[in-house]
Amino acid sequence: MSLKQKSNLLSGSPNLSALSSGGGINIQSVRVKSIILDQNSLGFSGRGEWASLGGIFWSDINAPTPTGDINNDNFALPLFPNQKNFPLLEEIVYIIALPNTGIGESTSAVQYYYFQPINLWNSIHHNGYPPFTDSTLPESQQKDYQQVEGGSVRKVTDGSTEIKLGNTFKERLDVKSLLPYEGDIIYEGRWGNSIRFGSTVLRPNTPNLWSTVGEDGDPIIIIRNGQHDDGRDPWVPQLEDINKDQTSIYLISNQKIPIEVSSKNYTSYKVKPQSPSEYQGKQAIINSDRLLFNTKTDSILLSSQKTISLNARESVNIDAPQTIIQSSDIRLGDLNATEPIILGNSFLNEFQLLLNGLISLTTVLNTVGTPIPGQPNVAVTSASTLLTQQANQMLGKLESFKSKTSKTK
Repeated sequence: MSLKQKSNLLSGSPNLSALSSGGGINIQSVRVKSIILDQNSLGFSGRGEWASLGGIFWSDINAPTPTGDINNDNFALPLFPNQKNFPLLEEIVYIIALPNTGIGESTSAVQYYYFQPINLWNSIHHNGYPPFTDSTLPESQQKDYQQVEGGSVRKVTDGSTEIKLGNTFKERLDVKSLLPYEGDIIYEGRWGNSIRFGSTVLRPNTPNLWSTVGEDGDPIIIIRNGQHDDGRDPWVPQLEDINKDQTSIYLISNQKIPIEVSSKNYTSYKVKPQSPSEYQGKQAIINSDRLLFNTKTDSILLSSQKTISLNARESVNIDAPQTIIQSSDIRLGDLNATEPIILGNSFLNEFQLLLNGLISLTTVLNTVGTPIPGQPNVAVTSASTLLTQQANQMLGKLESFKSKTSKTK
């Protein structure tokens, strides 16, 4: 397919009059009716295949068309190449006509592009509005929409929405927004996953878990995947809780995070490290049900200015073809272990010689007759002399049999 053919497929024939006002280009809000997410999506083959990924088919807000009734003119691509927020069906987006790939042949070649969905209900989960043919919502949906203090608010409480938001997207009523603080920059997904670029707020109207110490403005980044159930209505925003959220990463500057660790047994230390929940300072915390660190071609390197603590409620297991510990002082079993470990090979070699000498002596003693009074028994004398030499040699080496580094209790 040629570049020109792809350009024609992507652009269609935009009706610029719909977006023009006084000679300028306007931004228009439209309703999303279909979106191309893979090769099986409606319109994929007719809109440039993979070049159409993320593209939407839209309808006018006041006269929506059913999903599947695609107007080739009503097609738009994401506006930004590196940051995409794919809308759901029945969400409202802004579109604008801007140059397309045919600009090299004609400066008037244009294509519709869309911005991210309009924050209609101020919801991170979805902002779809049910399709309608007149100004009245179906009676079954009216209970989901309320007028609260002058604003239109969506509060679904019965578990049903009756809005088709997509083929796989199913609305969850328990997804909450994050409560913001002054100056926060927050990115939130549709499923309770979020990144907060925040700071310490010492005297907030609503206290949080990271602002008990430090100074206003101390930076913090909180990455959370999977929020917790706080028992409140789903439209009430919540705060991150490192002990209750499903998986969290905290990048901290000068905060104290009240994390509840699984094990805090530090009896191997002469001076115990500060409790994780009491430490204040620069640190990174990862908290989840399980952590996996894996390398495919090289090593995992752990380096610390002070100590590395391996702390578990059950056991610390090491499985490897070879385990090497290089240290000038190794304590096994207890911090105050003082008993040196015996060097096995050296000790056993010398001990074997001693045992062989004892065997030789007892063998001679079993076979020798009664000696002549006053005369030494030559066989016994030879064997005992050799055994004495071996014993003296072993006595002189006793200190060398002890490990200089490994000690136990």
